[in-house]
Amino acid sequence: MWRRRPGLRAVRNLRQLSTAIRRRITDEGNWSYASEWWGTESDGRVVLRSTSEKGNGVVSVAAFPASKPSKLHWAETERWLEKRYKEIDESHDYNEKFRVVGYEWRCLRFNDDTRQSTVKVLAAFRQSEPACFALMQQPHCLAVPYLKSMLSVGLASIACCDYNLKKVANGKDTMRVLCIGHGGGSLPLFLASKLQGAMVDIVEIDPVVISASVQAMGFPAYSVMNPSGERAVSKPDIMDEVMWKGIHERLFLYESDAEDFILKTNNVYDMIFIDAYDGEDIFPRKLWDTDSPFMKALSSRLHPDHGTVVVNLHSDCEVLNHDGSVPSILEQVLPMGKYVSQVCQAYKNVVVGSRDSGLGFTVSVPWICNMSMVVCRGFGINSGYTNRDVMLHTLMSKSFEVENILNLPFSCLQYVKRGFRLFD
Repeated sequence: MWRRRPGLRAVRNLRQLSTAIRRRITDEGNWSYASEWWGTESDGRVVLRSTSEKGNGVVSVAAFPASKPSKLHWAETERWLEKRYKEIDESHDYNEKFRVVGYEWRCLRFNDDTRQSTVKVLAAFRQSEPACFALMQQPHCLAVPYLKSMLSVGLASIACCDYNLKKVANGKDTMRVLCIGHGGGSLPLFLASKLQGAMVDIVEIDPVVISASVQAMGFPAYSVMNPSGERAVSKPDIMDEVMWKGIHERLFLYESDAEDFILKTNNVYDMIFIDAYDGEDIFPRKLWDTDSPFMKALSSRLHPDHGTVVVNLHSDCEVLNHDGSVPSILEQVLPMGKYVSQVCQAYKNVVVGSRDSGLGFTVSVPWICNMSMVVCRGFGINSGYTNRDVMLHTLMSKSFEVENILNLPFSCLQYVKRGFRLFD
């Protein structure tokens, strides 16, 4: 979830900051395209609408036309789908043809106002079954800047721990990732598509959000898990196989409360991403209070040498009443803003504690009022040595490695260095 910075308008000629090397990969999630999907309640075409019983109010998905890729490139996508179809099973009809219907932005909203997630989807069908359209979320397209920020700082941080990200990218080693909060699923889908060795667990408390992501936002249906820990769908259908080719087999989407999940799982995660705002734009207190069962269990669920936690935080909420008093709602939840430092300190105390290495820091997100918080074990620099410039230089250097290893369509550097701030 994110908030747009006051006074900023998305314009088509907005240029993304980049490294000195000109990139040939088009970033279809560049913020300059935000004008296509940043609509009001009356804009777009509502394709799904349901009421949540988990505190998210009215959950809806609105569709907006996408200008890229243009129709000139659709034939290339059709040939790609046909090639994938042939690769799955040699017994398939080699003359099967696919047709692209088009591309759309799909925006997940809570209460017709709060934008929770935005993704780009491809709609296509097989000529033999023209009535059966399939939606495929575009895994390379991260439309919202805070997702790029979370990925950039998180992956650069774990790379600073002598973690071999290249082996994971090539599928020669396994990385266990936990994503708390699902939305449209663009972050776990991006990780699974770019890192062939990534096994991604996703925890989402709201079944309506899960349904919205699968039915209207092109997230793989095969990823959905039963409470028993088995796939809700025993076998993926042919279009899932064609579109995802194994990516869907490394995604595990659980309907669960984050606290319940982390208390019950025996998995040890290399990385944990947390983006868990509800329909009231609230980050639950139990996900940051050091005395909560969630936080107490978090430490044991992270890899002892390089475990890294990345949290999306809002940075612009006012939390005091007009008379200067603290609202009673703070007994249960913590709005962001001037109290971000409390959240940061809580995570560092739990994740790093008295270890000889590790660090915690925040960066600001361009164009919107969010920040990414990272707490990382085994950073390789003694925790007593807190030279900001040295740590930032190390992260910036690793960010270039991350870009090259994953062949990213965007620059990590601008997200790593923006508003970088260490916390004790």
